[in-house]
Amino acid sequence: MPWTNLIVQTNKKNVDSISDYLIKLGAISTSIKDTNLNKNNEELIFGEPYNQSQQYWENNTVQALFEKKINIKLIKTSLKNKFYNEKLSFKISVTQDQDWIKLTQSQFDPINIDKKLWVIPTWHKVKDKKAINLILDPGLAFGTGSHPTTHLCLSWLIKNVNQNKIVLDYGCGSGILSIASKKLGAKKVFGVDIDDQALLASQENAKKNNTEIFWHNTKNKKDYKADLIVANILSNALIILAPMLAKYCKSQGKIALSGILKSQEKVIKKIYSKWFNFEPSQFKEGWVVILGIKR
Repeated sequence: MPWTNLIVQTNKKNVDSISDYLIKLGAISTSIKDTNLNKNNEELIFGEPYNQSQQYWENNTVQALFEKKINIKLIKTSLKNKFYNEKLSFKISVTQDQDWIKLTQSQFDPINIDKKLWVIPTWHKVKDKKAINLILDPGLAFGTGSHPTTHLCLSWLIKNVNQNKIVLDYGCGSGILSIASKKLGAKKVFGVDIDDQALLASQENAKKNNTEIFWHNTKNKKDYKADLIVANILSNALIILAPMLAKYCKSQGKIALSGILKSQEKVIKKIYSKWFNFEPSQFKEGWVVILGIKR
């Protein structure tokens, strides 16, 4: 069954209200993105959603999906009347029905890291049985191996994990870095996250890989002592967590901090220099992993 897709161009003032109103008018779903996405004037927004209003771009595109039978002219008129002070522009397209699961799966191919480790989505076959193969089901949690920061962290783990190391993966997401650490031979691995959904995804992925990992919610305070700490989260969180992550790292232990843009490297290094000496950072597609050794 085909669907009608209404695309509304607006500024950030009423973007939330427009999205909500489209749902009231019968939209099955709405999405918001930067109108200039993937253009030279794309506007980058970074930060953590912590009890504050959502940030949006100066120019936004709201996409709303309706059943084909909807009177789209009436929807447009209702929007214009409701937001008469806004300069709204519209586009209408038809979306054909398709196998959405198959489409989603097609976006995730096996990924090879440093010719030693493969990240294999569950619907693909293992390519190299002699390599370390991490079977992953990309779900609601971040971490498929495709993002540059995940790739950088996996590469660092390959070089540093051995059977004597205790690893702490802080902000474990899908569990990819925790599971990789265990498959690389770590003595013990802790996977920690604030999101219960992420922990569920991590546990399921660990089962698929027959790996024993200790999963904890950040609400349950623990006094970790790790030889290696990897934290692939946003820069704001890394700033707040700096004293705690430093405490969790053993003397002469190593830390890898990612989820950081190249432009944010100096700020993060300055904060963590209170506890760590730094090795050369690694970069990929504008992202960076900061590497430190605990004094």
